[in-house]
Amino acid sequence: MTAALVRPRHEAMIAGVCAGIANRFGWSVGLVRLAFVLSMILPGPQILLYLGLWILMPKADR
Repeated sequence: MTAALVRPRHEAMIAGVCAGIANRFGWSVGLVRLAFVLSMILPGPQILLYLGLWILMPKADR
């Protein structure tokens, strides 16, 4: 069974979106954050995607 796509309460730096994605797919949180920061160099809707996920992803239960 895979983990749900939720924002963790304790691993969050800003909103927990990158940590939630990393936990869901079993990736390193640091690598997901690095990939997001590096993607900011490219033109595109990265900030809008992040904000949308921040709104849509529920917080993890305590």
